[in-house]
Amino acid sequence: MNGEHGPIHQEYTRRFWITGRVQGVGYRFFVERCAHALSVRGWVRNRSDGRVEVLAHGTPDALFRFEASLHSGPPGAQVEQVIAEPVPEGDASCSATFEIRRF
Repeated sequence: MNGEHGPIHQEYTRRFWITGRVQGVGYRFFVERCAHALSVRGWVRNRSDGRVEVLAHGTPDALFRFEASLHSGPPGAQVEQVIAEPVPEGDASCSATFEIRRF
């Protein structure tokens, strides 16, 4: 059975790099809330170069909606770019939930 964005029960992992004013504005907490709402597992962390990195694991539909939310961010954020990359199976280290990590 297929959903709008791929097989319903198959899960994938994607890495996202977010640039703009995304540190010091609650962006990681925003991402964590979105992930929980969409049953996406993984993590988010600030990078020393000013970007935010996200590793997300979920169904195609959940990842599609999750990526859309990354473009907006919380009040005070100014997202300039969201780059998404697939992560090969076995290369992802996702937890059973979604967490905020340090550098």
